[in-house]
Amino acid sequence: MPEQKRYPPEGLRPTVSFTLTALQEAAERGEILEAVPQRCGADHTLFFSLGGIAAQMPRSEAVAPWISGAGREIAVLSRVGKPTCFQVTTLRADAKGAPLAILSRRRAQDAAMADFLEHLRPGTVVSGRITRLESFGAFVDIGCGIVAMLPIEHISVSRISHPSQRFREGQKILAAILTLDRERRRITLTHRELLGTWMENASRFRPGESVGGIVRSVKPYGSFIELAPNLSGLADNREDLAAGDAVSVFIRSIRPERMKIKLQVIEKLPPVEGPAPLTYQITAGQLERWVYSPPGCGKTVETVFTAP
Repeated sequence: MPEQKRYPPEGLRPTVSFTLTALQEAAERGEILEAVPQRCGADHTLFFSLGGIAAQMPRSEAVAPWISGAGREIAVLSRVGKPTCFQVTTLRADAKGAPLAILSRRRAQDAAMADFLEHLRPGTVVSGRITRLESFGAFVDIGCGIVAMLPIEHISVSRISHPSQRFREGQKILAAILTLDRERRRITLTHRELLGTWMENASRFRPGESVGGIVRSVKPYGSFIELAPNLSGLADNREDLAAGDAVSVFIRSIRPERMKIKLQVIEKLPPVEGPAPLTYQITAGQLERWVYSPPGCGKTVETVFTAP
């Protein structure tokens, strides 16, 4: 997976050993470090122990003010027990003469966003970490706690009713930049392009095979069965089928010229627990145009990445 090496998502930064000398050098270089706050005070100061060295992050330095929801109390309270990036702004002695480090997550986020605005553009493949799942999409940390939105319709070609059918919180994923609003510092992601075209997915299957699938929707004319996150086929309806059912299916035909796969449901299977592992066809680089449809197919499904 590609890494934003200087600004990885929180929780994905390599572990380092904290010493007073290391903290002093990090402060001089403006290096970004990461640790887990142990508690949040009544004034919303976050408290850390960095290799036995006490550290504090004032409320005003916990979240960059331009981040959505930065002013809410939960934005600080929820950091307790979670990996949190920071720069060391000051090293001084506390009231008892022991070393005390003052930290700023805000500075780290400002530096990360400045770098993103300079180097990222629509189509850039990035790594991220799922922070929250909602009915309308997934929130993804793409670096230093900077969260981008991944709308549900851009998660996969095969339609899902909730992002939890594809992801779990804390999961590391790949995505591509869909839009970049430099003025508002807002980033939107897309994910489906990295999961492969119709032909790349359909080439894994052959007519006459029996495979497992998930019922994604039931229509009057048939049930759409997901064979892979970017590939579905149509089976005749059965009264006992409902969206979310795991089934075994017989592949009757695969027709690239019509982008159709005809299936026959054999039987229902035990429920599937959690989302299936993802297989990426694209793992790095810069996308300009992605075409899902097979060559010669009358219907074109594509994504064109346009620079802002």
